[in-house]
Amino acid sequence: MNETAQIAAVHADDGHRFSKQSVDFLELVAGHGVAGDAHYGTTVQHRSRVRVDPTQPNLRQVHLIHQELFEELAPKGFAVAPGALGENVTTVGLELLALPRGTRLHLGETAVVEVTGLRNPCSQIDDYQRGLLKELVGYDDAGTLVRRAGIMGVVHRGGTVHPGDRIAVELPEEPHEALERV
Repeated sequence: MNETAQIAAVHADDGHRFSKQSVDFLELVAGHGVAGDAHYGTTVQHRSRVRVDPTQPNLRQVHLIHQELFEELAPKGFAVAPGALGENVTTVGLELLALPRGTRLHLGETAVVEVTGLRNPCSQIDDYQRGLLKELVGYDDAGTLVRRAGIMGVVHRGGTVHPGDRIAVELPEEPHEALERV
């Protein structure tokens, strides 16, 4: 567990827009997600998934991205601010992409988000900044597809979270399952 992991910023938007507005706090509701956010609900809220099957469970209630990603992108000419890629929670000091499926992230005093998988970024990212999608989705030296646009989770236990709140990591029992896209 990383003792320095914390929430850098929080974001929400009641519409299906690409970026989310920074807010002072988020209210996480168990089984539903971020109160007041367009992706709030027990069933899928992402428009493309609703068209396929609106009864699917919502495994994308909370989107988290690590602030270190923005710092890696800056020298390549990309200026990405927290919330710009549509995340609800921007973290710092935590290797989100290395977490196994089922990890529980304790955010602040009471909230718990269970990690369900990787965000699968779409071409809208290139509308935001041309060439950014190629930086967020690519292949490693072994030819394996790598997604770097954050992780998704469901709210296991509700609560209010603020920038500066600590994040505690609770790993699932082994064997650990690598994250796949959700």
